[in-house]
Amino acid sequence: MPRSPAARSAASPPERFDWALVKSFLAVLDAGSLMGAARSLSAQQPTLSRHVAELEAQLGTPLFERTGRGVVPTAAALAIAEAARQMQAGAETLQRTLAGRRDATTGKVRITTSAVAASYLLPPVLARLQAAEPGIEIELVASNQLTNLLRREADIAVRMVRPAQGSLVAKKLGELPIVAAAHSAYLQSAPPLRTPLDLLQHRLIGYDRDDTIERGFARLGYEIPRERFVLRTDDQLAYGRLIAAGAGVGFVAHYNLRHWPGVQRVLPMLDIPKLPCWLAVHREIRGSRIVRRVYDFLAEEIPPELVASD
Repeated sequence: MPRSPAARSAASPPERFDWALVKSFLAVLDAGSLMGAARSLSAQQPTLSRHVAELEAQLGTPLFERTGRGVVPTAAALAIAEAARQMQAGAETLQRTLAGRRDATTGKVRITTSAVAASYLLPPVLARLQAAEPGIEIELVASNQLTNLLRREADIAVRMVRPAQGSLVAKKLGELPIVAAAHSAYLQSAPPLRTPLDLLQHRLIGYDRDDTIERGFARLGYEIPRERFVLRTDDQLAYGRLIAAGAGVGFVAHYNLRHWPGVQRVLPMLDIPKLPCWLAVHREIRGSRIVRRVYDFLAEEIPPELVASD
């Protein structure tokens, strides 16, 4: 009677180990059946059965016991499961690294975003991009106009409003918490800030022609007249610098605070609506390998930068 593949392998160890079989082994282990594993991998059940048999032959031991309802892992399967998962993780890391190297190229990509995001949000992200892809030149355009994508004046846009143009492809990266903030030097000599109504006793920094802040407070049930905002500017960079200089209380994206030493969040109970952050690219150029590489990098690296931290 011919010996089983496992028995033959035990008698004569294989010269090589087929790492590709690990993926099928883990799929069967996690699914508990060949059918479930085939569905998870979009593969054929006979193929997975053959892979498991080949792996058993290479290892010289059975890995699963067949039952009427699926398969049960043997002690040997459980013993190698963690090592197999580490191998799979290593293979996936290797694949991502090789894919990044293959797609990396040289050239120029223009990114447009607001002045505030260009000054505070993107610099650390672009520094990491430059380290990862030194062959890619980045041109950063500080502008609030989405039309520069349509006119091909920029390749990628990072915006706090979803683009409405049908020719643009947009991906939501996350939401920016908006908070009330002031410098500790200002707060030391100012009245206590315990409730939103206490804002009426403070120097408030607002917008000039833009009434977004007043309308926002009205929706929250607080009527704060325009004249209470004794410092007003529509320039977002100047607005932030006024807060950082201790000029009064203002309302900004929480991620900015990490760039302004001494500035802290106040009135955390204020439920100010968050701003969405969108990544946009023109449909016709998203197929460019270099644009796609930068787009994917931004999509992965920007969301952690949006997370609020006190």
